[in-house]
Amino acid sequence: MSTVATSDDAHGASAAGAQPSPKKNGLSDRAKGERSLGWKLAGPAFVIMLLVTLYPICYAIYLSLFKYRLTDPDNRKFAGVQNYVTALGDPLFWEAFTTTAVIVVVTLIIELILGMAIAMLMNKIVLPRRTLRTIVLIPYAIITVVSAFSWLFAASVDTGFFNHWLHFFSFGQFPLDYDWFGGRWSSLTIICLSEIWKTTPFMSLLLLAGLAQVDTSLEEAAKVDGATWWQRFRRVVLPNMKAALMVAVLFRSLDAIRIYDNPQVMTGGANKTMTLSMLVSNETINRVEIGMGSALAVILFVIVLIVAFIFVRGFKVDLTGGGK
Repeated sequence: MSTVATSDDAHGASAAGAQPSPKKNGLSDRAKGERSLGWKLAGPAFVIMLLVTLYPICYAIYLSLFKYRLTDPDNRKFAGVQNYVTALGDPLFWEAFTTTAVIVVVTLIIELILGMAIAMLMNKIVLPRRTLRTIVLIPYAIITVVSAFSWLFAASVDTGFFNHWLHFFSFGQFPLDYDWFGGRWSSLTIICLSEIWKTTPFMSLLLLAGLAQVDTSLEEAAKVDGATWWQRFRRVVLPNMKAALMVAVLFRSLDAIRIYDNPQVMTGGANKTMTLSMLVSNETINRVEIGMGSALAVILFVIVLIVAFIFVRGFKVDLTGGGK
């Protein structure tokens, strides 16, 4: 095998040496024309999108440098980075950071496992495939606020059925009057369950797209060589769907970091369940502290950027080339 490759390489090298070397980075006139046409067509939309995206970010950074209360605009004073120092030194910020981190880690791990299992099931089943995909997508089609109220009513002592089911299946050991929203970790359990129920279909669809790209002949060859199911999954399937896996994990992580609806509806931030997005909303809207709220929003934006950078670098996927 190595002899053939060496011979081919040598032949290619000699052939390349016999012909004039092409320009490494040169483009033909047709390619240049297509690139120019592409910029002309997409340029206006790109510039508008850039302005719409950049202006709020830059304005938030600008406001974060001021001590500015909306009800007292005449006393707006330049404070430099004092808002950032105050935010990062406040125990409430780190409490919200911990709550957000717990929700992100727990939901991401469980959704990744369940999403992969559902994706593999949908990838294998042929006959009712469309029906199965439609059923799986139903939770994701429900508005998040509606989903949050449904889980709130389901877990409440007076209107819910969770306690009755758990009481029945535990043979009377689980108390009927257990208050799920009376403590931090029990509240986070319901919030995480609601998130997992709603967004696992999104994860499974992205993973299903990745599974469709895996060449089945590679799996069959590995099976003939005696590889177990786990070995085929770990060494054949996962490496060949790395791009889809990265997109699924990245999108879901960034979405979970900005979680707001579910904890706001279920607890309103009580019992140490306030997330970073709720903290930003509380400072900006409820307390009308525009400077501090902008500083918190910028910190949340930086956290999102750091997480995105870690995932992109960690998976080592070139999405523009579509390969590994």
